[in-house]
Amino acid sequence: MIGVSGQAVAAQVAIVMSDDSMPYQEVYKVVRAQLAAAGHEVSQAYAEGLAANSLNEARLIVAVGVRAADGLSTLSNRSPVLAVLVPRAWYNKVGRARLSDGGRRSVSAIYLDQPLDRQARLIRLAFPEAHRVGVLLSAEQTGLADELEEALRLQRLGLIHATVAEDERLIAPLEQVLSEADVLLAIPDPLVFNRNTAQSLFLTSYRYRDPVVGYSRSMTRAGALVSLYSTPSQIGRQAAEWTGNALNGATVRLPAPAHPVYFEVSINDQVARSLGFSLPSEDELEKRLGEVRQ
Repeated sequence: MIGVSGQAVAAQVAIVMSDDSMPYQEVYKVVRAQLAAAGHEVSQAYAEGLAANSLNEARLIVAVGVRAADGLSTLSNRSPVLAVLVPRAWYNKVGRARLSDGGRRSVSAIYLDQPLDRQARLIRLAFPEAHRVGVLLSAEQTGLADELEEALRLQRLGLIHATVAEDERLIAPLEQVLSEADVLLAIPDPLVFNRNTAQSLFLTSYRYRDPVVGYSRSMTRAGALVSLYSTPSQIGRQAAEWTGNALNGATVRLPAPAHPVYFEVSINDQVARSLGFSLPSEDELEKRLGEVRQ
């Protein structure tokens, strides 16, 4: 069956979920709907208790989340894997090597995080008077500083960053950054931003009168002035497009790993008023950012 053109027969696609939480389910629903409409067969499995024989018929596997990708990496199945909703840092540091199994499996990814140049452009558009952008990084993410500095430089912005040790309290490095920065950019990093640190981070940045640029709608609700992110449905749309195209030939060929193409911007109007900022509308920011697709 593999030797027959994917245009002539329906392919079987397995979607492996990290768990049954809503973001993963949203990705699954979108991918399933689009692939089923194209005549492909879609099955669902979970990282917990995953068995290789349940994936034997799959021509391509979509891993939704890090746990799903890690679970697949331990199996002997050789079907190509597209990992989605995974951080770029994780994929490049460990995920790609684990999944590819020494080159014996074809792999790619759609990252969870936004491209740095898109984030830098949002800051320039939203805060035209800003000069310095503050960032907190864990030791695992410090390699990001050089890339971020370059992306900000192209928007005439400087970088102020501090590294947070695993057992270190957040407040000292946070205040160090906020005392020099005009804007605080939140980078997806569970060692820095999590439910235990979020309230302290927003309250402290508010005290310094520094707006926070977040990476999810929930961060906007929690206190970020503006956030840039891709919804699970948008990630699912891109994953379905990639998967459908990859199945069109006799050989499954996935694109190189990439950031999300589709994205949204959300603004917390109450925080904007409190801090005295007047931003373009969400639609206007999305339109301006979309003028240069990644």
